[in-house]
Order: sequence, then C-alpha cells, then structure tokens
Amino acid sequence: MFTLAEVASLNDIQPTYRILKPWWDVFMDYLAVVMLMVAIFAGTMQLTKDQVVCLPVLQSTVNSKPQPGTSGKADFTTVETTTGQGEEASMRTVSFGSAPTVTPDVPLSRATSSQYQPTESGQELKKEQKDSSGRKTNLDFQQYVFINQMCYHLALPWYSKYFPYLVLIHTIILIVSSNFWFKYPKTCSKIEHFVSILGKCFESPWTTKALSETACEDSEENKQRLTGAQSLPKYVSTSSDEGSPSASTPMITKSGFKFSADKPMIEVPSVTILDKKDGEQAKALFEKVRKFRAHVEDSDLIYKLYVGQTVIKTVKFIFILGYTANFVNTISFEHICNPKVEHLIGYTQFECTHNMAYMLKKLLISYISLICVYGFICLYTLFWLFRIPLKEYSFEKVREESSFSDIPDVKNDFAFLLHMVDQYDQLYSKRFGVFLSEVSENKLREISLNHEWTFEKLRQHVSRNAQDKQELHLFMLSGVPDAVFDLTDLDVLKLELIPEAKIPAKISQMTNLQELHLCHCPAKVEQTAFSFLRDHLRCLHVKFTDVAEIPAWVYLLKNLRELYLIGNLNSENNKMIGLESLRELRHLKILHVKSNLTKIPPNITDVAPHLTKLVIHNDGTKLVVLNSLKKMTNVAELELQNCELERIPHAIFSLSNLQELDLKSNSIRTIEEIISFQHLKRLTCLKLWHNKIVNIPSSITHIKNLESLYLSNNKLESLPAAVFSLQKLRCLDVSYNSIALIPVEIGLLQNLQHFHITGNKVDILPKQLFKCVKLRTLSLGQNCITSIPDKVSQLLQLTHLELKGNCLDRLPATLGQCQLLRKSGLVVEDHLFDALPSEVKEVLNQDTSIPFANGI
Repeated sequence: MFTLAEVASLNDIQPTYRILKPWWDVFMDYLAVVMLMVAIFAGTMQLTKDQVVCLPVLQSTVNSKPQPGTSGKADFTTVETTTGQGEEASMRTVSFGSAPTVTPDVPLSRATSSQYQPTESGQELKKEQKDSSGRKTNLDFQQYVFINQMCYHLALPWYSKYFPYLVLIHTIILIVSSNFWFKYPKTCSKIEHFVSILGKCFESPWTTKALSETACEDSEENKQRLTGAQSLPKYVSTSSDEGSPSASTPMITKSGFKFSADKPMIEVPSVTILDKKDGEQAKALFEKVRKFRAHVEDSDLIYKLYVGQTVIKTVKFIFILGYTANFVNTISFEHICNPKVEHLIGYTQFECTHNMAYMLKKLLISYISLICVYGFICLYTLFWLFRIPLKEYSFEKVREESSFSDIPDVKNDFAFLLHMVDQYDQLYSKRFGVFLSEVSENKLREISLNHEWTFEKLRQHVSRNAQDKQELHLFMLSGVPDAVFDLTDLDVLKLELIPEAKIPAKISQMTNLQELHLCHCPAKVEQTAFSFLRDHLRCLHVKFTDVAEIPAWVYLLKNLRELYLIGNLNSENNKMIGLESLRELRHLKILHVKSNLTKIPPNITDVAPHLTKLVIHNDGTKLVVLNSLKKMTNVAELELQNCELERIPHAIFSLSNLQELDLKSNSIRTIEEIISFQHLKRLTCLKLWHNKIVNIPSSITHIKNLESLYLSNNKLESLPAAVFSLQKLRCLDVSYNSIALIPVEIGLLQNLQHFHITGNKVDILPKQLFKCVKLRTLSLGQNCITSIPDKVSQLLQLTHLELKGNCLDRLPATLGQCQLLRKSGLVVEDHLFDALPSEVKEVLNQDTSIPFANGI
C-alpha cells in the first residue's frame, strides 16, 4: 500500500526553483495534493469497506407461499433452510454477524422459482410462518457470498468500482504536466543554470552597491551638489571621474552612473568598497550572464514546453469534467442484479445495496469541484501566456529608475524566465539587470583595477627604452588605472589590448608625455584630455584590426609630428580606403602605414605640403596605383616595402626632394629605369635589397650624389665598373648574392666606409681593396677566401672585420696595426684568433677607450 507522501513526491521540485513558480502553479500544486488525498482516501475505503449485499427477489408460485418479509441488510444472524424429504423436517442454523431485524413490509419483486417444492405438510407450514420473523430464501451462506461477489461486478457501474484509481491516475498526469519543464533534460539544465546565476546576482555585494548608488543619486542629487566635495571620502579620489568636466567631446559619450559620496558614514564604506574576492566573483558573474544570455536567447524551447504542458492540463481538465459529470447520478445505494446463475442459486433476480455509494458520491462531487477550480486556473494561465508577448522582456522600468540606461532588452527563453521570476518578486529581475549593463561592468572593472594597480606598483613597471626615455607598457588590462596619470615624469605610454581604455582629464598632469601607443586599444578621451593631447602629443602609434577602431580624435591632433598606423585599411564593404581626412594634422612630418594597400590612399595628399617621410609596409598585397605619390613633392624619405613591385614606379621620379628610397622585399627584376634617378639631385641613399635583380645597369653612374647603395639578397653575379665611378659612395652592401670577384676598380672608392660582401663566392681579395683607407666596416664572411693580405694593416680606421665562414688557415699578424680594431669587432673562428701572436692578441684585447684617449 502506498502512502500520500510517496505519491506527493512526484510534485516535489528543488527549493531553488520556487522563484519560477507563479501563484497559479503553486495553487494548482496544492489542488493536486488535495486530489491525491481524495484518491487515496477513496481507494483506502474501497479496499477495506466496500462491499455489496444482495437478497433474492421472492414471488408466489403454485407450490410456494410468499414470505411476509425479508431483511434489507447484508448481515444475517440465522439463515433457515428446509433440509429433508418426507414428513420429517429439521432446522439448520448458521450464525453470521449480528441478528438482523426483519421488516415484513419491505416490498419484494416477483421472482419465478419452481425448483424447490415444500416438503412439509400445509399444517406445519402455517405453524412455521407463524413462528418465524422473516421470509425464508432457502439459500446457505456460501451462496450469499457467491451472489454478493457476482453482483458487485455485474450490478455496480464501472465508475463506482474504479473511481479512486481514475482520480489517482488523472492527478499523477496533472502533476507530471505541471513540473515536466523542470525535469526535461534540454530545459532542466538551462533552468538550473539560470536559477543558480540569478541567486548569485541577487546576493552579490556588487548588486547592492550599484542599486544603492542609484538610489543615492535619485534621492540626494541636490545635496550632492552642495556638500559632495566636502564629504568626499579618501577612497573616492581614485575615481576616473575626478577632475573631469561634465561635458565630453563629440568623440566620446560618458555613460553610466557616478558614485555618491555623501551617504552617512556607516553606509558609505559598506557600499563603496569591495574586497578583492567580491570583485572577482562579480566579474565572473558578468561573464556567466553574458554567456548564458548568448546561449538561451537563441531558442524558445522553455516557453514552448511551458505552453504545451499548460494546454495539456487544460485539455485534461475538459476531458475529466466531460465524462465525470455523467457518472454522478449513476452512483446509487440500491441496484437490481440479474446474474443468470439460476442453476446454482435458484433465483434469477436479486436486489443489492452498495454501502459506499453515499461516500463515493460525496467524494466525486468534491473531486469535480476541485477539477473545476484547477481548470479555471489553467484557463487563466493560458490567458496570461497569450495576453502579452512573453518572448520579449523590457528593462525600461529599471532603466528609468536607475542610471543603467544601457541595460538591453532580452528575448525568447531568457525573456520568458524573467517574466516568470517577476511573478515571484520583481526585485530579482531588477538585480539581475545590473549584470546585463556594460556600464555597471565597466565601473566594476574600474574599481577592481584601481585597487590592484596602485601608484607604487605602476612605478615598478616604468623602464628606460632605447632612446633613454621613461616608458610604461600596460598589457591586457580591463582599463587604464587612475594612478597612471599620477606618473607626471612619464615620456612614453603604451596601452595594448585594453578595449575599455578611457583617458580622463588627469592626463594633463603628465607634462612630459609626448609619445602614445594604442595597440588594439580604441581609447576614449574626455574633452580636457583631448585638448591636452592635441597640444602636447608629438608621436602616436595606432595598431588596429579594422580601420573603424582608429579613434576619431586621432585625426584632430594638430601638433602631431609622427603617426604610425598598423592594421587593415581596406574595407570589404567599401571600395574606398576607410582612412578619414588627415587635413587637421598640419604639423605631421612622418607617416608610417603598415597595412594591405592596393593603392596609395588619396587622403595622404592632405598632409603632402609638410610630410617629409612616408613609409608603406604591405603584407604582400600588390601596390598597383601610386599616382598619389606625384603630389608628395616634399617627401625626403620614401619606403615601399613588401608591395610586390616588379619595377621601380615612375611616380617616384617626380619627387624632386627625395633623398632616400627604400624598395625592400619586392619582386623587382630589372632596374633599367634607374637612369631616371639622375633628375633626383638630392638622392643619396638607394635601397634595392631583398629583390630579384640580376644585374646593375651602367646608367647607375648618372646618380652622382649617391652615398649609400644597398643591393643585398638579390641575384647579382658581378659588379659592373660603373658602380665604382660613384665617387661619393660611402656604403656598399652586396651581401648574399652570387658574386665571385671583387673588381680592382673598387680602389677608386676613396670615400667608402662600409663594404659588405658577405655570403658570396669571393675567393681572392684584390690589393686595391685596401686602398679604401676610410673603411670602418669590412664584411667578408661566408665566402671562399683562403688568405687575408698583409696590406689589411693600411685600414687604420677599421672597427669591424668579419671573416667567419671562409677557408682561412691563419690571420695576418698585421691586424695588430689596425689601431681601432678590437676583438669585439673581429668576427672570426676562435682557433684562428688563438693562433695569432700574443702581442697581436694583446693589442686586440685592449680597452676600446685607450685609442680614443690618445686622440686617434
């Protein structure tokens, strides 16, 4: 036998799910429990008390006389039957229960029974009738038991017999339908996750802090204006809003809420200060809410399942009410039974009584009443489900009541769950909305960041760069710590991978700041901060993924001298390169663009009148259109690297002020156009390295003022004599080619100071090479040289000599006469250096400061 508790357990849910149970679901759960009690009570009564008592219907025949009465009860004290034949008769008494009272005037139906004929004489029969108190039926006890059981199954309506079981089954179905969305795996996991996050958001100290600050702003706005500055606690001074004007630049929108500072002294510390653990938990909650929203908003399975189970309950209610109401009148106390067992009993018709009839009827009426109430609640639920769009949830009221104007509206299952929570307590949704606000998240990050990055910690990260400037590099932080702007002696500030970087007015304290790096960091600036940067910033590096990430205020820095742009400047949706006008950069001298350009951006011409250096580093994309270069008449240095150029662009020949040209890492095969460089009178440096040049045309001799020529990493096999007619040449780099011979004409380059021929096939050094007495750097490594002439001692200014990777068996002892050469500048195998005379090694090991001290 099962208990109520065992069946009611089907209706149990986790206590944490209560917030998703509106009043109608709770009411229906209680109704289901009451219906369970009705079912179990009726079932218990039926199993223990339910029975039918039947008596045969007697009628007068020719051979028998009717009895005066019969008992209408189910228990008999004596059942008298005639046993015997002939003239003697004996009486058999069967004791069963308490003695009944026989009522003679109970009406009996007529029945036909002719099998049993009286064996007594008429005189004895009259005497017996006079002495007996009821009518004899001639049935024994077993026959009564038999007929009672037969008539229980034949005479009673089926509903009277199975009513408790039907109520139990229907109630279990209703209970399962009510809680199926809590049990179904695809919805259970989402609901469990939602309830878990909602509980943590409700109890989070950050939620209390944010809502308390909002309340302070709304209720004490006027008081803050008067007393906020005086009552401001020390810990509020680290806020990024300190010293900031109320207005902001057109490029920046300051959204979010400000922290109140004039709360009573007991409440302010508990509201404003978060310990590290609470801050980390709050940041983790923001991330969980973000991921949960992205996961749940994609589907409406929870909503559909809840609607489906509500429809099922409504249909179930209609079905139960439809067939149950018809059976109310079929439950009766008296029943006529025709079991067709006359050959066993001797009677064809019986009148029976059902002792549970009245109780079952009352329970049935109670059950119908309960199911009607249940059904009306189901109809109300359906009305609520379709009255408003539950797959959309707006935080408009929260946005109006608080400063979190950026709380987004949600949809689908996320919206439906919030609607369900509102039926429990709207404060849950309000607190949950705090973790949907980016303003709230940014403020939390700002507070946590300022707690972690103090002034002392930042000071430890300041270093000296190659230019001997104080530099601070911040990498992958949630924002810019306020203490950064207290480093007033900082020269260079690098911000990398800081998506929410904000530059407040406090930056105006950094009077030494002249260089700023923004690497994937679309920083926002306040108006006062922008005015300071516009007037003081000299160098700006911006690294980005898309051109839209470049802050708009970058194009308004009128005193900027150097601008470095690294990123994708080609927009897939626009044919035009997404680089805004540079017209406001009136003092820009150096523009460095590392991107994937197919043409020179026309906007660069805006800075043409004052631009002196233009650098374009492509990622291998072919630079096709270079017509804009013709307008860059004042450019003195031009670099076009990795642009897949196959020839020297003709537009370059129009740059009359060009002094240095670098065409590194292209696909140039021939440089016949080099004759046109004779018009560039100021050209002194030509870099054609890392190309595919096979030979050098003799027309190179027309570039009279050339001082540096870089032809390394090409496919040269020889050096023409025309190269050595460039009398002003100071640097010649032909490393990593296939040159086998150094022409004797090299002795003509009397001004040559740097000669690099590493990685070729040279085996002999001409004596004329050592006539270039001004040589300071001589790179001869990775060749096939077998000996170094003693005339190397003529290179008195030599400071760097590379010989490693040749076929040398010794070094000349005259190396000691190269007064500026030291061991650190001699690149050679260790065994060759060790083979030198000790006095030579001693000279080479001398301190480099000694010769200069002697005035050499």
